Amino acid sequence: MPQVSVIIPAYNAERTIKQTIESVQQQTFQDFELIVINDGSKDRTVELVQSIKDDRLKFFSYENGGLPVARNRGISHATGEFIAFLDADDLWTPDKLELQLTALEQHPEAGVAYSWTSFMDVNDQGEAVSFLPSPQYSFEGNVYEKLLVSDFIHSGSNTLIRRQAIASAGEFDPTLKSCEDWDYWLRLATRWHFVVVPKHQIFYRRTPGAMSSKVEVMKEAALIAMEKAYKAAPPELQYLKSYTLNSFHKYCAGQYLEHCTDMSDVRKAQEHLWSAIRLQPKTLLDKATQKLVIKFLLKRVFSPKIVSYFFHWIRKPLGIPAPRLQP
Repeated sequence: MPQVSVIIPAYNAERTIKQTIESVQQQTFQDFELIVINDGSKDRTVELVQSIKDDRLKFFSYENGGLPVARNRGISHATGEFIAFLDADDLWTPDKLELQLTALEQHPEAGVAYSWTSFMDVNDQGEAVSFLPSPQYSFEGNVYEKLLVSDFIHSGSNTLIRRQAIASAGEFDPTLKSCEDWDYWLRLATRWHFVVVPKHQIFYRRTPGAMSSKVEVMKEAALIAMEKAYKAAPPELQYLKSYTLNSFHKYCAGQYLEHCTDMSDVRKAQEHLWSAIRLQPKTLLDKATQKLVIKFLLKRVFSPKIVSYFFHWIRKPLGIPAPRLQP
């Protein structure tokens, strides 16, 4: 039996799937099985995965069911003592599994290990053009309250989870079109402690495209997940909802400002920014909020495309080793 099961759901992932699988094969920890769930792909995903020669690779094809369903199908095939999820367009640093597994072995009371994420913007050719490291959160132990306010895990490709924890939390919610990760982490956090590996180990790929429409889908799902979360939260934590909404509005504002190409997105960012400030006026004292306000004002004065180009240009990996993206 392998110690770790790695589950990769793949839907029309021909441009990235081989690089993603390669980032697993290059792990310093090698006792794993790699389960790829083809979620009804119509492109060359099946052909590319089947061309990979690796005895640890297990490939299953289904009709399209969506990301949560594909993850659940992967869980049903997993045999490892620990389970990790990796989206078909994300990447890991080579020491990701090794360090997270060590963290869980050193903390037997913990059910989940997580690391830090680097958001990697790529161009139409798939080349990395800029990196934005996530905040260096170090929440450990009972993280339920922190996670209720904001999803500091950032990515479905982040965690390593004990099989017992997976069994106790059940399946991913198949009705959520987005934010299913946050919903799942919350259910885990009610039952298990978390432990952090203080290192950027996940590269979350962000591709050009209709980001506004993606944000709209995320917003709708986030509000549904939020209502679900607070129905399950105890009475003494209901006061945190205004903080969660504040975090939600700041995140939406940041997404619109990050990817906007015209003034309509800037106006949407403004709406979310003001909503956040109305909910929690003290948020203006927060440096992250101040940066959003500055970015908003710049995009109101100058062309959104020019400001976006400037921010991409000034970003640096900040000591994070850039992944090899070319096959």
